[in-house]
Amino acid sequence: MTGRRVVVVEDSLTVRRHLCEIVAADPELELVGEAEDGKRAIEVCTSLRPDVISLDMMLPVMTGLAATEYIMAHVPTPILIVSASTNRAELFRTYDALAAGALDVLEKPRGDDFDGSWEVRFRQALKLLARIKVITHPRVRLGRFGASPAGALAPATTAPPPPGAGPSAIRVAAVGVSTGGPPAIVEILRAIPVLATPLLLVLHIDEPFSSAFADWLDAQTNHPVAYARDGERLDGLAGRVVMAPPGRHLVVRAGRLHLTGEAPRHSCRPSVDVLFESLARECGPSVVASLLTGMGKDGAAGLLDIRRAGGMTFAQDEATSVVYGMPREAALIGAAERVLPLGEIGAALARVLSPASRSEP
Repeated sequence: MTGRRVVVVEDSLTVRRHLCEIVAADPELELVGEAEDGKRAIEVCTSLRPDVISLDMMLPVMTGLAATEYIMAHVPTPILIVSASTNRAELFRTYDALAAGALDVLEKPRGDDFDGSWEVRFRQALKLLARIKVITHPRVRLGRFGASPAGALAPATTAPPPPGAGPSAIRVAAVGVSTGGPPAIVEILRAIPVLATPLLLVLHIDEPFSSAFADWLDAQTNHPVAYARDGERLDGLAGRVVMAPPGRHLVVRAGRLHLTGEAPRHSCRPSVDVLFESLARECGPSVVASLLTGMGKDGAAGLLDIRRAGGMTFAQDEATSVVYGMPREAALIGAAERVLPLGEIGAALARVLSPASRSEP
């Protein structure tokens, strides 16, 4: 039985050989090709149709971002970004690649990695991503970060919010997301004309690649985005998107944001569950929360807590999720009041978070 078919794309011959050796040594993986630049990566991917690609961002001839955009447009394939670039400009290109359909990012191995832990993480990531069925990425049809045309993902059939729901009833919104998160977050924020409340966000993305994500997201929509600061008053953040910073849990307690270094939950820090549970305790029925695409089950239990406390809860549906893991767990335990396509979640949030909704018929 052959393993998952892998293509390695890396311009450094030394690094490429090392990555290829790691893949070839695992009986559950099969190295079927390699490439040294983005143009060749497209050619190899088109001819060999691998199950997963390990892709560097800094490539000659054609960049990793350009290669990602082409591959997701014409031969959709799971992509693991393997990069050593952590300066601001390169981080932004990595986020662009994730928004274009790449699934995850892993820092390149360093010279001081002697225990084999990086090799284990690399192989595990390849195996995990190889199982994900990807499709032509919507951004390809829309243009670079283009606005979604009506019905691009699903018809807008969202029901009106429950009686009494609206900006005057909702004190805070919260979103949790993992794999496939960057484009999903952008789409949702673009569907909300004006925020009348704070929107708290937890995204799973490994350090050091998470350090500039808030700045990148700030440039994608008209909502100001920043990482949370310990002690900020929740009521003073209306109209802003506030993210849990890398490596810290975000909780709301006594009307303020708090950052903690407590143990990871579901191997995640920040954890969606930690934020959602604190919101259920602190704000109860004045919370609207959404759990989006992602692996695992982080956020499902916390979303259930919010629903039990009287808050509004949404989960993304399977058809529009890159990975139907976290939202599936929420649906299974009854945590989601409504399971909706991504496009409808943005519309539903807009109805209760935008001041203009109060004057709509």
